[in-house]
Parts: sequence; C-alpha cells; structure tokens
Amino acid sequence: MKKIKWGIIGTGWIAEKMAEALPFVQDAELCAVASRSNDKARTFAAKYGISRAYGSYEELVRDRDIDVVYIATPHNLHCENTLLALDNGKSVLCEKPFAVNGREVRKMIAKAEEKNLFLMEALWSRFLPNVIRAKEIIDSGVIGKAKLLAADFGINVPFDPQHRIYNKELIGGSLLDLGIYPLFLALFLLGKPETVRATAGIGKTGVDYSCGVTLGYADDSMSSFYSSCIAQSDVTAVIHGEKGKIVFDRWWFTPVPIHLYDINGDEIPQPLDFTGNGYNYEATEVCRCLRGSRTQSDMMSFKDSLLLIDTMDEIRRQIGLSYPGHD
Repeated sequence: MKKIKWGIIGTGWIAEKMAEALPFVQDAELCAVASRSNDKARTFAAKYGISRAYGSYEELVRDRDIDVVYIATPHNLHCENTLLALDNGKSVLCEKPFAVNGREVRKMIAKAEEKNLFLMEALWSRFLPNVIRAKEIIDSGVIGKAKLLAADFGINVPFDPQHRIYNKELIGGSLLDLGIYPLFLALFLLGKPETVRATAGIGKTGVDYSCGVTLGYADDSMSSFYSSCIAQSDVTAVIHGEKGKIVFDRWWFTPVPIHLYDINGDEIPQPLDFTGNGYNYEATEVCRCLRGSRTQSDMMSFKDSLLLIDTMDEIRRQIGLSYPGHD
C-alpha cells in the first residue's frame, strides 16, 4: 500500500514531536520539512532523516508528492499557513489552537470545504487512549452522572518578553497555549456549557499570565479549571460523578494512567496500552481519514473546533484580552 506522504511546516519543539511520532504510524512517511531558514530546515531534515528540506513554506506546499501538511508554526501564523497549504491542494493537520479566533477558524474551514480537502486541529490529547477511556467510562454510567470536573495546567516559564508565551504579537498567554487543554477536556466530557465565567491576571506584556474559568451546565454540573505560565501547578484532572470518580495521573493531558474509583473509594483497574510519544495517535487518525476520502474527522470535527475556539473567544472577551491584527 502506498504510504501517505507528510510535510512539516516549522522546525520548533512541536515539529520535533511529530517527526518522532510519524515512524509509529504504519502508513505515514515524512518526506519534507520547511522553515523560513534554509539552515534550520536542513538541520531538522538531517536529524530526522527527511529527504527534502525547504527554505520557504511555499516550496513545500508546491511539492506535488506531499499529501498532507502538519502546521507547527507559532499561533499567529496558523490561519495564514493553513490557507497557503489548502490553496495549494494539501490536506492539513494544524497544531492547536486552530487559529486565534472563531473568524479565522471559519475562514480555514470554508477554504477546506471549497477545495474539498481534509482539515483537522491537532489537539493531541483528544486521541490519547486515557482520554478516550475516560469518555467511555462516563458514557457507560459507571460513575453515574458526571457532576464536577476540575483540571489545571500551570508551568513556570522564565520571563522573557520575546518568548512566545509572553509575546502578544505571537498570540501569547496561558489560555490559548495551556488552558486550551483543560477547556477541551471539559467540553469533550461534559459538553457545551450554559454559562462561562472567567477571570485572569494580565501581565505587563498584555497577555494573561494566569486564567481561571468556571463552566456551568443546565443539569447543575460544572467544571472549573485554570492555567498559568508563571506558576507550576499539579497538572491534574479529576471527574467526580454521582457514584465514583476518575483521576488522571500528573500531566494528565499526556499518555498517563487513569484511575477509576467506585462510590466506596475502591479502585477498578483500567489497563491501557500506549505506543510512540502520543502524537502518533492524531497522525493515525489523519491517515485513516485520508484513506477514507474524508474531509474532516468525527473525533475532532469542525463543530468540535468551533465550540473550542468560540468558548475561548468568550473567555478572552470577559478577561479583556484581544490580539491586534487578528481580532
């Protein structure tokens, strides 16, 4: 069977994760990488045994051999780079956040539909066995109705105004980079909320250094989460149900064990098998969809991405965070 040929735009940390993951995807082949620097592209290609290195994004998307492009550039370029790839006939897996706001995401979706090409947001946690298993447990009713979700993602990033997480021009801030993970988990496990309440600590570079959000639901369920780039948190997630709870190990959004406890506090083992570094699961889904001539994934659909970005837009409205040139 002919392998699906991948190209990566960007050579940073997240691009390296995908380059390490693709060898674990049976029908994928990483064929090209592009950077705005020839030297960076060649160094990345040499490190991962990639046959083609391009010094511009345009060269990669015009490579006729490439089937799908993984966008691994900073947040401010996601929409622009995705549209470039789609306009050149390439399917796209774009790193989260899909774009800066709902308007940009809708523009990307419209272009994919116009070109009849596959497009998906690369929110890797959605495809991990532990997250999928948690959803299965909740849907089965084993813990009864899920009533409270609590999650966090805080890391202490040394302050540098030019670092992407502090830089407003690069769409910095904790929400879009870190808070997107617990927000995703709440939306995935509990659904669309009735109410959104947010507060944040806006730092001297004009972005949210910390952000806290509470989501309310019509059936009296709720979720509460926070993110931070100035404080290291426990990075845990717990879902409390009427008859038990699900507890993720630390660094819950990565491939880690989960623990199911019944109403008496007794643990029910949850064996899970993991392969690769975890990013291979989303790449596997892309290949599955391309093999089936699908233009979107039912695991991370356009509807899912729109709910995610629209909720983040509302959170940003409440905390007074806008990004000039995008909003």
